Amino acid sequence: MAVWTMTPDHKGATRGRLLGPDFEASCALGKAGTIDAALKAETDGCTPLGEYAFRRVYYRADKGAEPTCGLPCSALSVKDGWCDAADHPHYNQHVCLPFAASHEKLWRADDIYDFILVIGHNDAPVEPGKGSAIFMHVAREGYTPTLGCVALSKADMLDFLATLKADETVEFKQ
Repeated sequence: MAVWTMTPDHKGATRGRLLGPDFEASCALGKAGTIDAALKAETDGCTPLGEYAFRRVYYRADKGAEPTCGLPCSALSVKDGWCDAADHPHYNQHVCLPFAASHEKLWRADDIYDFILVIGHNDAPVEPGKGSAIFMHVAREGYTPTLGCVALSKADMLDFLATLKADETVEFKQ
């Protein structure tokens, strides 16, 4: 079983490196850098440090085929969302839209959610307010910072998913 690692370029960095078996890629991090997972808070813009399981992959079937991957994959639809309302029972969970509480739409006009890898941050158990929707997704041009996720180029994301096995984890390190 491999443990992948993500390390920031330097303390407070919004860019880093994802490393694994025969793999290395640049990545974008949260706009506020990284933070110890115990201190992670909703909307803080930080990527949480710690070791996490990979949960599942969502992808835009209208923009490409299902990726080769050792995890469950599901095609997105316009009805897919992710609850970010800390006081809601579905906080940090996939939800179907329309959804009355605060949520993030997974079907986006830009390309960053063409492929989403759900990271097991704050999901076993979910703690209200400790961060939601921590994903690996496609990076914006120039690897601009995320809201707390880790983002790879589309080509690197597809290469990464193709090598990923179900029992592997990722460790976000300082």
